[in-house]
Parts: sequence; structure tokens; C-alpha cells
Amino acid sequence: MRDRTVSIVGSGHTKFGRLDALTLEDLIVSAGREALEEAGVTGSEIDAVYLGHFNSGLVPDAFASSLIHQVDPGLRFKPATRCENACASGAAAIFSAINAINAGEADLVLVVGAEKMTSRTTPEVTAALAGAGYQNDPKEAGLSFPGLFGIAATQYTERYQSPLEAMARIASKNHQNALTNPLAQMQREMSFEACNTVSDKNPLIADPLRLTDCSLITDGAAAIVLASPERARQFKREVVIRGKAQVNDFLPLSTRDFLSFEGPEKAIGQAMQNAGVTLDDINFAEVHDCFTIAELLIYEAMGLAPKGQGHRVLDDGTVMRGGKLPVNLSGGLKAKGHPVGATGVSMHAMSFRQLTGQAGEGQLEGANMGLVFNMGGAAVASYASVLEAKRA
Repeated sequence: MRDRTVSIVGSGHTKFGRLDALTLEDLIVSAGREALEEAGVTGSEIDAVYLGHFNSGLVPDAFASSLIHQVDPGLRFKPATRCENACASGAAAIFSAINAINAGEADLVLVVGAEKMTSRTTPEVTAALAGAGYQNDPKEAGLSFPGLFGIAATQYTERYQSPLEAMARIASKNHQNALTNPLAQMQREMSFEACNTVSDKNPLIADPLRLTDCSLITDGAAAIVLASPERARQFKREVVIRGKAQVNDFLPLSTRDFLSFEGPEKAIGQAMQNAGVTLDDINFAEVHDCFTIAELLIYEAMGLAPKGQGHRVLDDGTVMRGGKLPVNLSGGLKAKGHPVGATGVSMHAMSFRQLTGQAGEGQLEGANMGLVFNMGGAAVASYASVLEAKRA
């Protein structure tokens, strides 16, 4: 059955970073209230709420879906569901909300993604995130996610060529983009030379990954309001989710070729096919750069460059601001931050703002269509969507 064209009609987004004074509840409430306010609706008009939240022991709030009711008294008694699919928990919540609308169970849905991570130590966060890997093989269970993507970078070198310079350019690009995003965690210019050099300030984290190749440990939340086609006509801002796709692959690395990124490739291809568009129609993309090698592999999964040649779109400027298809204008996970459950919702909220002319200094002139790709685990859960501005 073909999806109806569900639309985003409002967005909310907290600052990302180390937010010691704010609890998980505070983050959820802040983003959710902003989304309702921007859409111009109250909680009583919302039919259901969905929360993207990974947790994995990061916070004691095990029943976090009900915290969304604190956003607005009118949400009391509205069905609330928490969605978890590792780092793609935010996209999982959005897709679940879309499914509810397509099933005729809701016309207006609030989706919030949130994570509180910085109250834990780096080793504790690393261990929590590792829970999204395969645990029934001692060799894989002992790998951290930097370790997993370090393996990807090593395999890339063995199969094609060293990706390290391309990875450094990705890091530098995304830090540059974050300078125009006041909500980004790290608004600091990082030169290619600094990102490409192992030093005291840029040590190896998991050979060959350097610190600048890794996304950030982050607190934050984002929210969107989704509307059915019939209800969306009532709003002054509307971005249509023109096509979407979800693909889940085997969890054990031993059962697949990790480097080929087959799941992401299938999800992105299916989303564009469902939307009836090609890369030539896309004006920008927000993608899951949990590590810089992941963004490089996503270029190839998108079809921007042949396998092993992702560096080409950096060389020719395609993915840079001002290029044909700029990637991660928000700063991406690398510089904007990566509060795991919030990431997929943040990508959609940021894209909504781009497509409705609300991106401030980071606004891309003439933005009409964007691609979002959110990934859970080591290319295991892949969610892609194509967003289009609704013009009056």
C-alpha cells in the first residue's frame, strides 16, 4: 500500500551539548512545547505522541514515553509510545507516527526525540552504545562503536585506498557548517590539517580513527508535529514527506559485508523511488555521520560516487556548502552533536526549517527538496526519507 503524503507542520529543537542543568524531562518538554507553539496547536488537538529514546541505561527514566505528557496538560490520556532502534530511534518514532496516520488512527501527532548522555562518563557511554552491537559473539561483543567503524576504515584502505584525508575533510566541512547553526554543540572551526593530524589534541581513538573522526556525546531533544494530508492544509508551514523507506539488516557483522553499506543503499534508493525523484532533484541531505568514515560510505550508498571513490564529491565540492548537493549543513552528528534518540528527529526538524526558510545564517537559497538518512548500529537499521517544501 502506498503511503499518503504525511506532512511536517511544526518543529522544536533544544540546544545540543553538555546541558548539566537539564533533565531528560526538561529536554522533552522544551522541544515538544516549541513544536506545538510553532505549529500553532495545543496538546488537546494532538491524537498521539511518540518518543524516540535509546537510553541503554544512560538514565533511570525507563518509562520515558509518559514524560511527553508534561509538554501540555491537553496531552493527558493521549496514547504515548516509546520507539527504540539504536541510533535510529528518532526516525523509528517518526515512521511509527506516519504509520498511525496512514492507518487512520490519527490526524495530528507529536514526535519527540531525546537523550541525556553527558551525566555519564565517556567509558560508561561507550559501553551503553556498544549494547547496540551483536552480543552473542565474544569477538563482536568486545567491540566499541569507534572500534567497529575503525574496522570499516581499515577495510576501506585494504579494498580501495586510505580514506583518512577524505575523513578529515568531512570533519572540517561539518565543523564549518556548524558555525551557522546556533543550536550546534561545537561551534569551532577545525582546519583540514588539524583534523588530518594525530596530536595531543587529536589522539587516536580506535586506530585509524582520530578524535575528530568521532561524533560527540550530547544532551538534547528535537520535536516535530506531523499531520495527515487533510489536516495539513490548515497550517501556514508544510513540508511533505514525499517518500520514505526502512531497511533492517542482520546484526552480526560476520553475516554481511559491513563496508558495502547495503542497508543504507537500499533504504536511500527505495525512499527516492517511492518519492519518484533522483539525486538531481535533491538540494541538500542530512545524513548519519556518527563517524566520518560513515559519511564517506553514505556518499557511495547515495550513488554520488562509485564504491571506493567517495572522495570525489569532496574533491569537486559537490557535498560542500555551495555545491550541487551539500551534506550536513547543520554540522551533522560530528559538530551539531549526537543525542542518540534525538538524532533522527533533529535531522527532520532541521530539514523542515531549511525547506521553510527558517535556517538563519545556514539557509540554503532555493531549497525545495531534502534527503534525510538516519542509521542505527553498524548499518543495521536504516531509515531514509525525502522531504519537499509545500508551496502556496
